[in-house]
Amino acid sequence: SGMREQAMEIVDSMFDASEEPPPAICVFDPDFHEGVVGIVAGRIKDKLHRPTFVFAASQAAGKEHELKGSGRSIPGFHLRDALDLVAKRHPGVLLRFGGHAMAAGCTIDEEHLDTFENALSQVAQEWLDAATLLRRLHTDGPLAPEYRRADLADTLQQVVWGQGFAAPVFSEEVEVVSQRLVGEKHLQLKLKHQGQPVDGIWFGRTEPLPARVTLAFRLETDEWQGVKRVRFLVEGAGD
Repeated sequence: SGMREQAMEIVDSMFDASEEPPPAICVFDPDFHEGVVGIVAGRIKDKLHRPTFVFAASQAAGKEHELKGSGRSIPGFHLRDALDLVAKRHPGVLLRFGGHAMAAGCTIDEEHLDTFENALSQVAQEWLDAATLLRRLHTDGPLAPEYRRADLADTLQQVVWGQGFAAPVFSEEVEVVSQRLVGEKHLQLKLKHQGQPVDGIWFGRTEPLPARVTLAFRLETDEWQGVKRVRFLVEGAGD
């Protein structure tokens, strides 16, 4: 859409391609509409490989001074945990926030935009090392087929993994049998892994994948008709 293109032009003018982008990116423009901020954040994140928040003025009556932000992240930077830390360090800056590792949303007062941007960049500087910023995915290697079991995936989910001690991320070449966009912002995948069918989801990804691709993923379980199945929670794709 025109609004998306306009947003990308604004970002292009903000960042010189030859310069290293900041550790985290926050963009606000009075012309942005809150309906497209998530898509724009995803585009910026894909282009610059940085955790990105894009803000639009709230459409709610009487809340004109509030900004609604949508964030997209890169592997290695848990966006909701980052917002939680910003909220603890700067009480009152975040009016509301929620989300998960790769996508999150928040509401702030316009006067707190600079504070939020600095605070998020500070967390990004602490959490992201140079290797992460170079689009490298640290993975724990391939997933042996016997471990593609619901009970093991459950066990992995129950272990408490913190930002400094990441949950296992596996890396495998898979066949993409089918893919479709859900909710206009997530890619739902039917994959073949070592000849076996497996479902996958990639939050915040809208670009289609090639027929064969190396994916970095975590394991999670979902239940369907009383049967627990393993699903790949995709975090990135190799070149």
